[in-house]
Formats: sequence, C-alpha cells, structure tokens
Amino acid sequence: MALIRDSRGALLASNISNYLAGAANTAGTPVDTNELVRIVNQFLGTGEQISSDITTITNGIYKKFGTIDKVTNRTEIVTSGIWSGDTGSLTAFFTSSEQQSGVSGKYYLDVYNVATSSTAAEVQFSIAYGDVNGYGAPTLQQTDSSNLPTKATYNQFKNVLLDSSDAFFSVYTGSTAGGHNLQNFYVINVNRARYKERLDPGNFSIELSGSKGSLTLIDDSGGSDENVTTAGRVYNVVEGTLNIGSALTSSITSYSDVTSSQGYGLFYPDMGIILLNPTALQNRVDVKLAPANSSITNIYHQNNGANSGSVALLNSISAGADFQMRRTENVSTSHYFVRANNREFNFSNNPTFVSGSVGAFVQPLFERDPKVYITSVGLYDDANELLAVAKVSKPIEKSFDKEIAIKVKLDF
Repeated sequence: MALIRDSRGALLASNISNYLAGAANTAGTPVDTNELVRIVNQFLGTGEQISSDITTITNGIYKKFGTIDKVTNRTEIVTSGIWSGDTGSLTAFFTSSEQQSGVSGKYYLDVYNVATSSTAAEVQFSIAYGDVNGYGAPTLQQTDSSNLPTKATYNQFKNVLLDSSDAFFSVYTGSTAGGHNLQNFYVINVNRARYKERLDPGNFSIELSGSKGSLTLIDDSGGSDENVTTAGRVYNVVEGTLNIGSALTSSITSYSDVTSSQGYGLFYPDMGIILLNPTALQNRVDVKLAPANSSITNIYHQNNGANSGSVALLNSISAGADFQMRRTENVSTSHYFVRANNREFNFSNNPTFVSGSVGAFVQPLFERDPKVYITSVGLYDDANELLAVAKVSKPIEKSFDKEIAIKVKLDF
C-alpha cells in the first residue's frame, strides 16, 4: 500500500475535503467515486495508482486495461557482449587483403570475426594510425597523390574527441594523469552498430603479445574520479586485470610504461574509441609498434612494409587472442498485466468450438463447464488494431474456476 506523507498527505486530505464539502452543499448531488479516485491518483506514482473499475467484467473478446494494469515509462540498463553473437570475448581476427592493398588501407583496416570469404563475416572494429606531423605516410613532395592519411587521421579524431582549445591528447606521465601529450597514436574504433548506445566501462580488456612479452590493458573507470568531456566520458588505459569470475574488482598493475614513463592510452566508451600510445607499446610489447619518425615514398605507417603499422598492432592483438568488451544501453520498458477473471475468456471464437447453423457447442459439457487454453495475448489500440502479440511458454487452461494473470513486458 502506498503511503502519502507530510505536506503531500495534508494536501490530499484538503482536496478530498473540498470536494466532499462542495458535493454536500449542492442538494441532490451524489458523491462521484471516480472523481475521488482521480484526486487520490494525482498523489500516487506509476504502478501505485488505484482504479474505480477494478471489478469490471468483460463478456467480449477485448478487455480494456485499467489504471492498475499498466506500469509504463520504466528504464532498465541492459549489458551484453559486443561482438557478433553477443559474445564478450573476441579471439580470432581477420582482415580483407583487398582492402589492405587498396586506397582505404592507407587510412585504416577493418577487422572481421571470420574470414571475409564467409557469409558470416562482419566488421567488429577498425584499426588506424594517426600522427600530428603526418609521419608514416609520404609527403606531397615525395608522392604527388599523397593525401597525408596519418595526419588526416590524427586531425579527424582530434576534432571529434577534443575541445577546440586542446592541441593534443594527454596520457599519464608516470602516475600523473595528463602529463604527456600524444603526437601519434593507434586507434581502435569499434563498429558503430556493435556498441549501439555506449561501451561499458570496467568491462574492457585487450591482450597484446609480441617479441617483448604480453600486456593486458584495461580502463581505470573503477576510480572515484570521472572525466566528462564534449565527447562524453574518457578514462585512461592502464595495465591490469578485470578479475572476472572472482569477488575482486579490477586491479591496476601500472599506469604507464616504465621505460618511457608514458601512459598506455585513452578510452572513450561513449564514442566506441580506444587510443593507444605507440611508444609505450614499443617498449612493452614489440618494437614493430614503434611510432613512425619520418615520411618515406610509398611507405605507410612504419618503415618495414606497406600498411604495416595497423598490421603490426593487429598481429599483437591476434597473438594475445583475447579482446573483451561489453556494451550497455538504456531500454525503455512497459509492463501490462493481463488479468482473466474466473468469469472471463472461458469460450472461444474458433469455429471448431461450435457446430451447426445454430452454433451449438461441439461438446454439450461446454455450456456449463467450458475449458479453453490461452496460447497468446494480443495488445490492441483503441481502434482494435493489433499492435503486439505475446506468446506464453505453454498453453494455459482457463475455466470458470480458474483466474489467470499474465504479465506482458515490452522493450523499446
């Protein structure tokens, strides 16, 4: 039972008194219980309101929902795995050789869940390399057709993620946040359709492996501070473990690479973007992940092969074979309580229920003791147009000695 306290309770009592006084002062005016219900419902929340027609019985095939039968405008937070099949861990990674050797391969590489020859292949995320100076791609003096893809990539993500007053992305210096300016980065851009509303902080983990060893990266969202920018929330990428399956919360091993004292990167969950620091990865994972320091004709990203910068990172991700990620979204829900009174819905409109021109029951017993089975519930608008159908898990027997309540939940 709902409790209406303090000033709201006093106001409710006053409203009811005023209504009753007004009715008493008008000779022959009855007290309208519907009006009393309306007054009380003004002070009750959704799901607590009362109805004046609770005892209404329907003899037709439609039954109108009463006030107490609907709970609407509720929001639930739903999390799920982000990769194909709603899995939370991706362990195999594939690219398209055609894209890698094409024009778009100079900017980014799409990564698939299975070989691109399969009809089940879907883009999971993309990898790109950006450099504020345009290093890692030919200059216009070296190649007339050059579009400076690494510089374009850096500026693109700068425009999307940073305030106009920020010239660089900033990561840890030692254990101090924001102490080092990134002039180059690897970017992992999760496919927009995969993360829907946003990525789930605290459920991101990527394993990198190379000639210098393995490194597990997570975000530092477990801290008390939360940095919110024009691009939404932003967290630092740190070394650590999620500790999934245990009672422990995620633990951070280090905030930056010891050799360079530079942080590992940044995580933008609302944008589906992860930036990684090439210098830190070079020292901890593989020298092939080093940042480009020059521009050479026909060489993109690094000096050991065309498009090798993105490929080198993908090789490290593939060797680690564990990229964990989840998404989260707010889902609006409405609950409808379908109540079948003992005197309702005991007969069927199915033509096999009756026979003959006079519509006699097929089974004479149905006249006094009918039995039907509910298999689905239809939700209609005021024009009796079908809007949604809910199926029950198994047929439910209905008769004069049985009452049934079915809750229908709509997510949208």
